[in-house]
Amino acid sequence: MNHPDPSELYDGAVDHRGDALPYLSKSAKNMKMEELLNTPMPTYSGSTPGSYLWTKILYWICRRIGAVQFRTQEATGVSNIPSDRGTLCCAWHTNGLLDALQITLNHPKYFVLGARHDLVTRPMLGWWTRKMAVQPVVRKAELLRGGCSEEEANFLNGRSLLTLASGIAHGFGCVLFPEGTSHNNSYMLRFRTGPVRTVLAAGALASSLDKNLPALIPIGLHFRVRENFRTDIWVEYGPPIQVTEDDVPDELISAVSKGSWSEPPAEIVFQLRDKLRLEMEPLTPNVSEWSEYRALHLLGHLEQRRNSTLPDTWRKEVLAARDIRNRLVKQERVIVNDEPKPEKIVHPIIKPAISAAQILHENNLDGRDINPKGTDLRFANLPKLPISLARSSAFIALLPLFLLSLAPQVILGRLLGDSTDEGVDARTSYQFLAAMFGSLLIWPIAATIAVIIIGLQEARISEIIEHNWTDLLGNGTFMNVIMYILAWLSFMPLFWLSGRLGSLAWDDYTYLRKFVIRQRMKKSTRQNLRALLNNIREELPKI
Repeated sequence: MNHPDPSELYDGAVDHRGDALPYLSKSAKNMKMEELLNTPMPTYSGSTPGSYLWTKILYWICRRIGAVQFRTQEATGVSNIPSDRGTLCCAWHTNGLLDALQITLNHPKYFVLGARHDLVTRPMLGWWTRKMAVQPVVRKAELLRGGCSEEEANFLNGRSLLTLASGIAHGFGCVLFPEGTSHNNSYMLRFRTGPVRTVLAAGALASSLDKNLPALIPIGLHFRVRENFRTDIWVEYGPPIQVTEDDVPDELISAVSKGSWSEPPAEIVFQLRDKLRLEMEPLTPNVSEWSEYRALHLLGHLEQRRNSTLPDTWRKEVLAARDIRNRLVKQERVIVNDEPKPEKIVHPIIKPAISAAQILHENNLDGRDINPKGTDLRFANLPKLPISLARSSAFIALLPLFLLSLAPQVILGRLLGDSTDEGVDARTSYQFLAAMFGSLLIWPIAATIAVIIIGLQEARISEIIEHNWTDLLGNGTFMNVIMYILAWLSFMPLFWLSGRLGSLAWDDYTYLRKFVIRQRMKKSTRQNLRALLNNIREELPKI
């Protein structure tokens, strides 16, 4: 993997607080102001802010790709989302484009979207985002690094935020990330005020239109290993934070109703920002290092085994780790927006847990690889063997179609994901885009090649099925052409099926690889792991 080290992504540039500015990729530095200013505006008369047809198509494509890219997907708390008003969803931001996609695809309403400016001007992707009426946003980093003038940034952002606020006021969903950038930390960064100011503007517009005031929805995004293919994802919609009439001053209502802007009182903005952070922190790992978080997950596994239960879903694993953290860190929750890094956990059990979790992590294992008693590594799940053999055999049967249609996408996604200058948090974004646009571009070509091949093999195929396959619908040139077109179309679901079976075969390969790792672990390492696990099991009842 050719990702730059996180420490190399900062060049010494800082903001007015002295914090390091986010690293800008080549794409983020390339600001095309004329294209940005000509971005199509959303409409609110229909069920989608952008094109209804292309929105539906994009959602369908994204869900098909998600079924292949993720091993398991789960969303909870959807019932928390009010249906009679607009909502602004806020989450921590560690997985690039995938964060926004997961929130959007699981939400019951369509979204008016804001995104980093270059997502609107990139080749191909920009065409889709403009069809979706995505509004470009210039971050502080682009402004301070000289990507545009302050006047241009203020105009573009003001227009975009008012447009998003209008969409929320009209009852649509929206997602903004208070941290302002995707990152690699195990805790949330300092919150920016943009999302809070946007929802207050939406409240002012809703008030002027005599509509229900919007709500903020804090969201937890939980990826098992965010950069891995076939990882697990749990989207956790938290209880809404309702914007009240007291939050929306008359000056703001008057200004936004005329299409202009008036800054809401700072104390209201900071109060709502801090309330949002307070609700979001429990929905994140909120630890000083990822090693601590892996230790919490291992402790959650061992605690569940101590109670004779096993966390059989990713959501249950996250909740078990959260319960352990709440028991180890019992100080009163306070808002610290200026120095957001949590203190290290000091409980005696955390040191052996970190050591044991590190052994597992270095061997590509985790708490699922511990036996039911929590004393050693487990053996194998033999009841899964028949179904694994069946689907792997089906994949092998469709392997020629997979190589023809999907192998170029796999190579492209791997090359783009491993060579991006945006850090590991952008890896799955590029893989997702390679899957989406690769399907649109490569599959028609692959289907054409496949039809040519079966056309050249017409005599052999006819001999096998004892009938000329091009005459199945009738004789004559016209019916033969129709048959070729149907054959061309039939390859599309076959390509998808080969990809779906390929992802399941990858799961089986992963299970087999982990079994081999468990069996071949060095004796001294395994003995060390056993000793650490026994130490942890003795300490668990004391917490």
